[in-house]
Amino acid sequence: MPQSASVPVTKREIFGWAMFDVANSAYTTVVITIVYSAFFVHHLVPETSEWGNTYWGAAMVVSNLLTMALAPLMGTLCDLRGGKKRFLLGNMLICALATSALYFVGPGAIGWAILLITISNVAWMLSEVFCASFLTDLSTPANMGLISGIGWGVGYIGGLLSLVMVLFGVITTTAETDLPAYVHQNQLAMLAVGAFFVVVSVPTLLWLKERDPVRQGVSFRQVWQQTWQRLTHCWQLARTLPALWRFFLVFTLYSAGMAIVIKFFGIFVDARLTLTAGEKTTIFLALQVSAFIGAVAFGFLETRIGPKATIFLTLLWWILGVLSIYGLTPLAQWLGMEENRLFTVCALLAGSGLGSTQSASRTIVGLLTPTQYSAMMFGFWGLFGRLATILGSLSFAVVADLLSLQEGLLVILGFFVLGAVLVLRVPINEGMVQAGHGPVNSPR
Repeated sequence: MPQSASVPVTKREIFGWAMFDVANSAYTTVVITIVYSAFFVHHLVPETSEWGNTYWGAAMVVSNLLTMALAPLMGTLCDLRGGKKRFLLGNMLICALATSALYFVGPGAIGWAILLITISNVAWMLSEVFCASFLTDLSTPANMGLISGIGWGVGYIGGLLSLVMVLFGVITTTAETDLPAYVHQNQLAMLAVGAFFVVVSVPTLLWLKERDPVRQGVSFRQVWQQTWQRLTHCWQLARTLPALWRFFLVFTLYSAGMAIVIKFFGIFVDARLTLTAGEKTTIFLALQVSAFIGAVAFGFLETRIGPKATIFLTLLWWILGVLSIYGLTPLAQWLGMEENRLFTVCALLAGSGLGSTQSASRTIVGLLTPTQYSAMMFGFWGLFGRLATILGSLSFAVVADLLSLQEGLLVILGFFVLGAVLVLRVPINEGMVQAGHGPVNSPR
């Protein structure tokens, strides 16, 4: 039975929870990965600057440092006071408002853009942590991988829908054709993304149940005192959950590679390939479909082989994809294909592993976390994810600006190789016993 057995879990509630993944995918897809990141580097940053990638990397680093500080505190605060759904929807609103405010930021206003990206990204990442922490309420250890995979998979539908909305309904011209109109349309796109996040979150508001209501009679000062006291015992808790903390460290390594892909993909495509606007749109949309299919397919596979084996296989998938893109020119010549077409094939194949890697990671955290510490441990999951983004963004941005984007691919490759090797050493069944769940009769 789910953790809160007194409140039955319905399919409608799971749907409402999964719809938040649909809603928040618009932000990370349009703003962070594909549209606004490239617009920021190539049009907000002056052409005379050689540090466009580094400015974008700085926004990622600052936002992730703030989230690293806030995620465990907010998670512990939520465990003590309850009201997890309020934390989830509150951060959604902050992200939507800050994203919409990017409408007022024009070329040259780098500081304002970094500030609003920082605020929106922090709120988005915190909402992701609280969304993930509901997984232990809605699932059992036996079906956690499947439900997590479905949630992450349908999230890519949100990415796909938001891209269609922005690339076909809002941004209808190019910088080469009409630069002022192109800039204005990119600003309008931020209003559209903010509205999308709010509207598509309505099923979450209506159908996701609050199983841990706000507890009265606890002052703000008492909450903070208990929060800090609890945080001081984190290392003691870590010693009782060594498998979970070992996984967090491995997760940081391979997530650094994924963070680079997510934060810099649009920038790489704009700089490395000679694609028309239509070709880029096709790639971005097809990538969302590929990621959706991969997340759902690997989610079903995960129920048979376990999340650890799923992560290992998807990391091998990523390694092959990155190697293919790194050797794109000679590989295209050997196969007799155009580089643009071969890149599309490689990106789609590699991208199919993106959601499944993240979903399986979320499943492992759920399996290795005691129920009473769910919000706190998912807060730490968020913290290590943010550390991974800092590690990946800084290393890739510096290598890309000092050497080339091509050499930056080797940074991604290194993170994936280390992660694939070390994830096999995480003892999942032993960790489930430590968490009080007991092993599940499936390969781990």
